[in-house]
Amino acid sequence: MFRRLLVANRGEVAVRIARTARELGVEPLGVVSSADRDASWKDAFAEVVCLGPAPAAESYLRAERIVQAALQTHASAVHPGWGFLAEDRRFAQLCRQHGLAFVGPPTSVMALLGVKSPAKAAMRAGGLAVVPGSDGSLADVEAALACAKETGYPVLLKADYGGGGRGMRLAHNEGELREVFAAARAEALAAFGSGDVYLERYLTAGRHIEVQLLADGHGAAVHLGERECSVQRKHQKLIEESPSPALTPNERAALGARAVEAALSVGYENAGTMEFLRTPQGHLFFMEVNARLQVEHPVTEMVSGVDIVRKQLEIAAGRHLGLSQADVELAGHSIECRINAEDPSAGFRPAPGRLERFDLPTDRGPGRVRVDTHLVAGDVIPPNYDSLIAKVIVHAESREQAIETMTNALAATRIEGVPTTVPLHLAVLASDAFRAGDYDTSTIPGWSA
Repeated sequence: MFRRLLVANRGEVAVRIARTARELGVEPLGVVSSADRDASWKDAFAEVVCLGPAPAAESYLRAERIVQAALQTHASAVHPGWGFLAEDRRFAQLCRQHGLAFVGPPTSVMALLGVKSPAKAAMRAGGLAVVPGSDGSLADVEAALACAKETGYPVLLKADYGGGGRGMRLAHNEGELREVFAAARAEALAAFGSGDVYLERYLTAGRHIEVQLLADGHGAAVHLGERECSVQRKHQKLIEESPSPALTPNERAALGARAVEAALSVGYENAGTMEFLRTPQGHLFFMEVNARLQVEHPVTEMVSGVDIVRKQLEIAAGRHLGLSQADVELAGHSIECRINAEDPSAGFRPAPGRLERFDLPTDRGPGRVRVDTHLVAGDVIPPNYDSLIAKVIVHAESREQAIETMTNALAATRIEGVPTTVPLHLAVLASDAFRAGDYDTSTIPGWSA
């Protein structure tokens, strides 16, 4: 196992990775921008290097500065977390060129799957149905218009190097597509260092379902079940749960097996997520592979009992996966609510500021509660980055008990100083549509603001 690990990220994911690293006897090292220089979460690290000014393009997206930080702190490995450079094959290659293990897939696999449009082509060749759209990134708006004419409206523009809804724009007609094309490219460039975007047909009333994969460098791979991620705002996830209420046990087993087979066909290694869109008719279309750790990975950890970050580090160190599919036992039901510093009643406007009070829940029966956060009362939420301030994850024997546990946990949460998405989550959990498991990506059940 590595002796020292640099976490090339910030906030909650950085703290999450540091915790497991210490459990493995690995010394975690961190990086910050000037906006995070005084943040309390940096205390999770043995050493911290300041990368540069607050804008991500001048700090967390500067690959050469991160590699320099790893070398000067004598790290032997780099974990990219999610977002920023997590799926940037050039960053992975730069790490490896300097003798640093990169906690993620091989560079060749990242080139194929970490970029969204080549991933679609590979999965299409592997026999999976894919969402209709462009064969690759779009050279300009005219290419987008030509593709949309063939595909049919509405369409989505998506960042080729991204995820999490960044660089994504919906267009219902030619005029809207012309209007949003430049904005999609600009956001993709700011978030991921590349302005490449591709186009997909927007399938209405679909379910966003994803499969968690683990694969080592010795030919072994398993899936850890699926996550339902259909409660979204602006194409970004708000609530995730596992298992999906939309799938039968037979559908679940078949989808997982197909995902593992597809991953092995391209030599995938480490943790990854294969995302699908399920139509109201039950058809499953492959959308993309997220060649990294996912924000919502705790949902899978709760139902599987597998520490995904621990497996990531062990695989990157050359160890065997140590799991067969028969060893994976999925039990109970888990739900995650992302608490963002946003005002849902004002179009989810980000709300940076000081946390005057930050009391998060503990176990609230009938299930158990986990909270992942990097903040404490008195901390300042900077305006420069994602608005996620905490994740509340619950696990119980049944879906009904998980909903009850989450409702009790959020009702006991007290956050003052900034508006949050907690009221929205409570409304969703109380809605008939969510409780029945009858919802999709087109609306937020129980929320009309």
